[in-house]
Amino acid sequence: MEKSEGIALLKLLQPFTILIIILSSTKAASEVALSLPGCPVKCGNITIPYPFGTTEGCYMSIEYQVNCETLSVSNTKFKLLSISLDDGYMRGMLPMGYRCYNKTHGITSVSEPRIKLSRFQVSSTLNLLTAVGCDSRVNIKTIKGEGYYTGCLSMTGCDKLTNGSCLGLGCSQVPLPYNLTRFRIHAQSNTRRENVGSWSFNNCTFGFIVEKGNYTFHKTDLDSLQNRSFPVVLEWSIGYTTCEEAQKNISSYGCKENSVRVDTLTESNRSYNGYRCQCAQGYQGNPYLPNGCQDINECEGPQLHDCIYGCGNTNGNYSCSCPLGQHGDGRKGGDGCSDNNLQADGNSVYWGVSMGTAASLVFTLIIYWGLKQRKIMKSREIFFKKNGGLILQKVLFESKQSSHMAKIFSAKDLEKATNNFHKTNIVGQGGYGTVYKGTLADKTMVAIKKAKSIDESQIEQFINEVIILSEISHPNVVKLLGCCLETQTPLLVYEFVTNKTIFHHLHEQDYLSSMSFERRLNIATHTAEALAHIHSTTQIVHRDIKSLNILLTDDYTAKVSDFGISRFIPVDETHLQTLVHGTLGYIDPEYFRSGILTEKSDVYSFGMVLVELLTGRKVFSHDRTESDLGLATYFISSLERGHLLQILDDKVKKDGLNEHIRCFARLAKDCVELEGRKRPNMVEVKEELEELKQSFLKSSIMSKKIISIELDDLLLF
Repeated sequence: MEKSEGIALLKLLQPFTILIIILSSTKAASEVALSLPGCPVKCGNITIPYPFGTTEGCYMSIEYQVNCETLSVSNTKFKLLSISLDDGYMRGMLPMGYRCYNKTHGITSVSEPRIKLSRFQVSSTLNLLTAVGCDSRVNIKTIKGEGYYTGCLSMTGCDKLTNGSCLGLGCSQVPLPYNLTRFRIHAQSNTRRENVGSWSFNNCTFGFIVEKGNYTFHKTDLDSLQNRSFPVVLEWSIGYTTCEEAQKNISSYGCKENSVRVDTLTESNRSYNGYRCQCAQGYQGNPYLPNGCQDINECEGPQLHDCIYGCGNTNGNYSCSCPLGQHGDGRKGGDGCSDNNLQADGNSVYWGVSMGTAASLVFTLIIYWGLKQRKIMKSREIFFKKNGGLILQKVLFESKQSSHMAKIFSAKDLEKATNNFHKTNIVGQGGYGTVYKGTLADKTMVAIKKAKSIDESQIEQFINEVIILSEISHPNVVKLLGCCLETQTPLLVYEFVTNKTIFHHLHEQDYLSSMSFERRLNIATHTAEALAHIHSTTQIVHRDIKSLNILLTDDYTAKVSDFGISRFIPVDETHLQTLVHGTLGYIDPEYFRSGILTEKSDVYSFGMVLVELLTGRKVFSHDRTESDLGLATYFISSLERGHLLQILDDKVKKDGLNEHIRCFARLAKDCVELEGRKRPNMVEVKEELEELKQSFLKSSIMSKKIISIELDDLLLF
């Protein structure tokens, strides 16, 4: 047979070859099972996948039982809309809290739902707590009502309502805390309708949890929300241990064949609350069922593979092939397929085409890179102007760039300092932004705070705060070095403090041995000096004093950080009306109720830090009784019962003296008084701590040995 005839025959047989390859690679796709054999998979139009089920023997445990008549899960008040296997979410409805009044201040109707979600929890990242009403307050409280988890206020001024706005007038939204499983929604008027003006708008307060993006405020909502409901997202998992621990008991391990495990992290990533399962790549189905993850036959659909001719399915993957007489990897994005006999004859053409294509590609890339750089420079210029760069430049020029003044960093400088903001450089994350560690060109270590968002109407105030904070020169305040305004949200650059926070040294096992009573006393004194300084010289109220915001150097010098939600109180005023911000457990109760911010609000928060230093306990702990869930009430009740000894940290008992512990506890109690007028100011607190520190040092020098005392008779109050 002539060579040309052979080639012609191969081309003639090519379509049949392709058909044979395709037919040989095709497997009948088995129907993916979602529930156990013989178990219903639907409640109406809602799919119920295992570990959930509707009848006995169809669910993993009673917590996952779905009542098809009421659509409730595990006999909770959560009305189911959908269940997702892939991400561990359930969507559904929760009841709303509301309270309505008549014109004599009497309550005409009220709903305060008590919600117990079994082992499920409200997603803190996908939902918001919402308050609707004029001059209203909504709290998420404990079931028995002695404590609260979070809350929000909607302020007066309902004559200025705007449809679609939920920023505090008539409507307010705040994030939810983590691990919210047992709570009640308490809604009420903030002033019991003493503000008569609000009657022209509404006589009810509404409080509810809603999935982000699923509620838009309208003025008519002030009187018509009782009969409405909104979607809420719950998180679910299985087991109560990590995957690693669960795998040790194969019989109870929930992830089946061809699946991978996903740990479910709780607050601050320090502990686990069960785990979830997912089908491995190349598989689909239910990872909780035996053989529930079935191989995906990528060859069944052209959108699932990139083969040009033949596709062969394999477990979890696929392979491509070329027809007879051709070679290559058979992929659209790879070498493709080409005739065997043309390989040698076409070398010169191949290289010519390749070189031309390469040259065109390089030229195109250069043009693309140039246009992209121009676009980046243009966007940075726009951001710089939007973020107040021109205002700051003017101020810096007028101040002649004093040594204490803020520096304007370029985005390029900070990208280089942080390896383009790589996740390995993240040293902290919170509700207001992410903190990265960076190294500037001059080898200076810095902390760079990247805010989540900033209100454009407050840009001038932000620039003013940057200037004033950069001028604060105090050894116990983290120094603001400057900012970058060329990014979508401004970046703040601080000095880098190396030895973690008070929180780490009090509550994490690796640091506990470092916190002697003398060191705690020094840290308290340093922090008080910083707060007294910013109150008296700059009229700044920090608003978020807590152990996580007080950093420590290698020699345990305390430095107050994170002025992200701080506010200025003008010299001729004593307070400021604001929306409530802060951290649960540290927020001044008086400020939380009224929305009126004063310097005494910082005093309360600092008092909670003193209680932490004295007891070594967290501000919230589910190990305590529900009435003593918060550290403040637990501390005060222990003092009143004469049980201070029982709640002292062991290092305080070992290193402290009766007299000094007594003074420290009394000062902490004064700082956490419920009424702000009864609290000392920060200058008075600083002076008392300095006297206590000097007295302790004098006693230590006189003893000339390790002090060992008996504390059995310590009754301070």
